[in-house]
Amino acid sequence: MRQETIAAPDGSPLALRVWVPSGAALGNVVIGAAMGVVQDFYAHFAQWLAGQGWRVTTFDYRGSGASAPAGSLRGFRANLFDWAEDYAAVIDDAQAALPGRPLYLLGHSLGAQLPGLLRNQHKVDGLLSVAAGNGYWRQNAPRLRRIVLFFWFVLVPLATRLCGYFPGRRLGMVGDLPAGVVLQWRRWCLSPRYSVGAEGEPVRQRYASARFPVHALSVDDDEMMTLTGIRSLVALYENAPSAVERIAPQALGIGRLGHFGAFRREREADLWPRLARALGGLETMRAA
Repeated sequence: MRQETIAAPDGSPLALRVWVPSGAALGNVVIGAAMGVVQDFYAHFAQWLAGQGWRVTTFDYRGSGASAPAGSLRGFRANLFDWAEDYAAVIDDAQAALPGRPLYLLGHSLGAQLPGLLRNQHKVDGLLSVAAGNGYWRQNAPRLRRIVLFFWFVLVPLATRLCGYFPGRRLGMVGDLPAGVVLQWRRWCLSPRYSVGAEGEPVRQRYASARFPVHALSVDDDEMMTLTGIRSLVALYENAPSAVERIAPQALGIGRLGHFGAFRREREADLWPRLARALGGLETMRAA
């Protein structure tokens, strides 16, 4: 593994980690993180995936993890369109390092939502979506729906106004987020069509322009996303070949998986090979 720093189109520094396989690479995999999750969380999975022959890149969006400014996020300017530009810059970097080979995205939650906004979708050969729904609050899992209106209408506006950013680490939820990110995310989650509903026709067209295949994995015991929400997100990629697959933890002999469990180290034997096969299967979907 090596650590790198690249610049987004506006010059913002982005921290990357790259794992290179020992032999010829099957292709590129860029891992897009969930909201408030830093790239450290995916390190063990990325290392394992590189051992299966893939060149793997993880990164932190601007304002998070190793891409965050020193000190406080108070006044730090960033929104979800900026994060999509960060994603695109990482894709550019990965594709330039391994031209002529397939480039797949493995998006966890938000990491499978933002590809619909990418300016360089033509460089993407497929998206494996893990535990990613459209985020609309009425399609959240029941456990989350019980608290989400308080979160969006009280906690987020109040904490963000007081602190100049969302202090998620102190509050024990989501993670620290730039004000522009969390307030735009709030608008998305209050709209039935999520990002497309909140941002309008230009964003609908951007999602509709995606032609790469989307294979979405829905986790039965996800405490945040429902199968309905996952299908709603996939529907935004209206012109992309798509498939939705359910993962039942009990059928795999797993007691608990949830929204984050797919990337935990203890899933190496029972789930990670399935993710690797799904990545390989994106080529078949693209050719169909």
